[in-house]
Amino acid sequence: MPDKMRLAAEQALELARKAGAQDAWVNVVRSRDVSHEYRDGKLEKVKDATSRTLSVALYVDGRYASHSTTDLREQTLGTFVANAVGLTRALQKDPFRKITPPELFKGRSGKDLELVDPAIRNLQPAQRLAWCKELYEGIQGDKRLISASCAVYDGSSRSLVLSSNGFQGEQAGTSLWMGADLTFHDQGDKRASTGFYPGTRQLADMPPVQAIAREALKRVRQRLGVRKGPSLKGYMVVDARAAGRLISSLVGGATARAFQQKRSFWLGQIGRKMFSKNLTLTDDPLLPRGLGSRLYDGEGIAARSLTLVEKGVVRNIYADTYYGRKLKMAPTTGSRSNLLVEPGHQSLPDLLAAAGDGIYVTSWLGGNADNTTGEFSLGLRGHLIRKGQIVEPVGEMNVTGNLRDLFSNLVALGNDPWPYSSLRTPSMLFEGVSFSGS
Repeated sequence: MPDKMRLAAEQALELARKAGAQDAWVNVVRSRDVSHEYRDGKLEKVKDATSRTLSVALYVDGRYASHSTTDLREQTLGTFVANAVGLTRALQKDPFRKITPPELFKGRSGKDLELVDPAIRNLQPAQRLAWCKELYEGIQGDKRLISASCAVYDGSSRSLVLSSNGFQGEQAGTSLWMGADLTFHDQGDKRASTGFYPGTRQLADMPPVQAIAREALKRVRQRLGVRKGPSLKGYMVVDARAAGRLISSLVGGATARAFQQKRSFWLGQIGRKMFSKNLTLTDDPLLPRGLGSRLYDGEGIAARSLTLVEKGVVRNIYADTYYGRKLKMAPTTGSRSNLLVEPGHQSLPDLLAAAGDGIYVTSWLGGNADNTTGEFSLGLRGHLIRKGQIVEPVGEMNVTGNLRDLFSNLVALGNDPWPYSSLRTPSMLFEGVSFSGS
């Protein structure tokens, strides 16, 4: 049986050449996303969507543009590509826009990253519904429960890439997420709400359904009796699941684009100590079963481990070929894959004990961070820490400061990296953190 995706990619590449493009990069993606949502004992929503998209990046007479279509029929692809080349030719020239040099394709790993699980790809509606029911039954029994939404989300994808200068690549993956959002009666007319949704590449890595239900119950019960937290300056322990938000904000300016536009507080820091010696950050695209794993990036650059920060010293940034040329910087990769924080040797209780008194952050509520200055302000939900123990829940608080200062005050890391994300972050202990509350 002919591979329709490959035939469409080959046809688009040939059409681009005939229309006058000196180089072209074609990417064809097929994806399927399925969701079953179960609310208060009833199936509320089912979605099963499949899509196919062909994107073509064109290099025409020193000009560049990217175009996409969902119509892969042979009789319409010619018109699409011809129009795309014509539109690209009308743009201004950009001497820095060139197709990825072939030498960056070399060294691509042949490792099986275990990103595809047939058990997920072949899931049946009856199984998804059974999981939803089991989740719902697992959270029953507490009279304070007002409402419960349980859901199962799964997806599969395949992408195929061809280029005019010899690149050929194919990647596929599956993913599964399931969990519950719960709302409980609290004191007076107050309510407490939260949820828990782990996600994995392989079904075998998903926690048992009853364990997911128990964790969702645990988390919402921890929010009962919440009050506005105090204003203070002191220790902050960040839960492993919440720590990813801080790391994501931290590396927002660690790109060649941000450097070239002078919108990064990382600018001029490569080779210098910028953060606590406790911080080591590595981007690892070859992590087996990782949610961000890949064999090559969007430009075809062969995947390899990239150390961004080593014991507080900045070693690299994310540099694509375009902004790398502008900065005369060797390209590394243009986008994040799996970002790993090297864990410590202490448990979460150890970090709490080391803090003594302070704030334990379990999740963030809104907020922002400035890549240029590093200034940030984040709303939080969590608990007071008193004598090394988690006590009453708090909310209506903000933590403010500068990301460079915050990660210079990283005292210790836990041994519990969060496995259900492309951001593998452990729990973290910071000192000298400013909180605003009551």
